[in-house]
Amino acid sequence: MRTITIPELYDLYLKHPSVCTDSRKLKQDDLFFALKGPSFNGNRFAHDALQKGAAYVIADETVAEDNRIFLVDDVLSALQQLALHHRRQLNIPVLAITGSNGKTTTKELIAQVLSSKYKTLATEGNLNNHIGVPLTLLKIRPDREIAIIEMGANHQGEIAAYCELALPGFGMITNCGKAHLEGFGSIEGVRKAKGELYDFIRKSGGTVFRCSDLDYLEKMAEHIPQQITYGSANAQIAGRALYQDGFLSVAVLTAGMETIISTKLVGDYNLPNVLAAVAAGHYFGMTIDAIREAIESYIPSNSRSQMIQRGSNRIISDAYNANPASMRSALLNFAGMEAGHKWLMLGSMKEMGQEEQTEHQALVDLAVQLGFEHVILVGKEYQHTRHDFSWFEDAAAAAAYIREHPLSNALILVKGSRGAQMEKVLEAL
Repeated sequence: MRTITIPELYDLYLKHPSVCTDSRKLKQDDLFFALKGPSFNGNRFAHDALQKGAAYVIADETVAEDNRIFLVDDVLSALQQLALHHRRQLNIPVLAITGSNGKTTTKELIAQVLSSKYKTLATEGNLNNHIGVPLTLLKIRPDREIAIIEMGANHQGEIAAYCELALPGFGMITNCGKAHLEGFGSIEGVRKAKGELYDFIRKSGGTVFRCSDLDYLEKMAEHIPQQITYGSANAQIAGRALYQDGFLSVAVLTAGMETIISTKLVGDYNLPNVLAAVAAGHYFGMTIDAIREAIESYIPSNSRSQMIQRGSNRIISDAYNANPASMRSALLNFAGMEAGHKWLMLGSMKEMGQEEQTEHQALVDLAVQLGFEHVILVGKEYQHTRHDFSWFEDAAAAAAYIREHPLSNALILVKGSRGAQMEKVLEAL
């Protein structure tokens, strides 16, 4: 083993530009970065990685003498420094997206639009953390024309650190809600953390795409000269929500761009996500017809605003993530949908900190206020809330009950945090 510098490592990367951090997913000629954490140590799999076909291994522990294993002080730091070094070689627009709700759907819609004209690289899934961001940057090949980087965070300073890696010239904050309150402490803490993206754009002289319906974003974006606004009013890209067969349609109202976009998304809470994609496409020189065609071809997946027909039941699956704002929006939207037989299946919200009891009670109260009669609550966070609904400690118990009491001819909303494992409930329907 010998130590390696970042320029030397970059030379290896140029020869072997596929980077992997999980030895179980290795492909031939990958560069394997032996990351370690509280419950795993990739250094232990260095030889295994080479046997599986890795070209080289980057480790931070002395494993064994092998000229294909290189030593660095810290593998995660080396991965991030390599990503930054690569980013500095690129001369393409980079759009960073963060927010409490909707950032992944917004990212996917924008990618759908821009990729119809440009060779676009976007974050895969929700690989938006301290490992996912550098891995995404290292996937940008020389032929790419635009990159979209999703950034998640659950404590202060994360977004700022990701910006120093991705060096975005464009930024978008979808919204700031009560998410990850354990780490942020308060809604003010959320805004401060998400606002680190605006801080970087302000300092670097970039451009932000801003939702005009959220007054706090206007204040957060003060002194950023280049702003592209979108929203239901007072925006450069304006639109309103319509409904067709339970799906969201968007009427774009901006002069010269008037059209109706028929999406496969459920819920008017997706209006700003669609308008953000329209705004991005328009800014980067696309016609409204091309934008509409791209958005209409987008099919949501992975329990993000999906409408599923299963037997005689129609199911709205929106169970990838949840916080008070997204839960409230989903319930209000569901209440407005026409159906004779509705069932509401709510998983718990995670990382709520001291607000856990208050926010779950508020959600239960809203369900009562909206007149829902058939409600199933899932998760220990609901245990001490006041209600007359059915409650189950976990998704497995709820799923068992549903199998014993099958539903028919129902419109069903399945909503909850990923940690509530509401996919088990969905499988039982």
